[in-house]
Amino acid sequence: MLFLEDEMRQQRWFRITVLAVALFAVNVIARLVIRLSAEDDGGQSVASIVMFAVIAVTLAVLAFLRSQRQAPGDWLPDVGLGALGGMALTVLAGPLVSGHGPFANGAGDFFAQIWLYGACAIAGTLVGYWTAVMLGRDYRSRALKAYTEARKSRPRRVVGR
Repeated sequence: MLFLEDEMRQQRWFRITVLAVALFAVNVIARLVIRLSAEDDGGQSVASIVMFAVIAVTLAVLAFLRSQRQAPGDWLPDVGLGALGGMALTVLAGPLVSGHGPFANGAGDFFAQIWLYGACAIAGTLVGYWTAVMLGRDYRSRALKAYTEARKSRPRRVVGR
């Protein structure tokens, strides 16, 4: 049974689904906090800002960690699909937690939430990746460093003429 769990964790769709559900859970927690405690618009705004900040930080940490082990072409689609799935759950199923429909406040609010979620997801992912690049801990920087070290350690080839 343990072998099956390890194999399942390695599958691509499992990682994408876990990320989408985790991001949706952040939204559900924020909506429950708004519903149970804050009745004024100021409290709702603060809870929404905190929710989007947590989403951005989560994606930044994930991008930082994944960029150290894999090339961006390998991890970026997974993170992007996970964030897209989390956004779809947030804008379509999230309002149901609050007791409203997705378009209860109008199409403007619906699309504003999509733009804001997308901006926070992209910004968080970029900050995480750029931090790894800046520190020289990303996959490419580490590969170039290993290549340089390997070239230095080889003796120079003498060409006889």
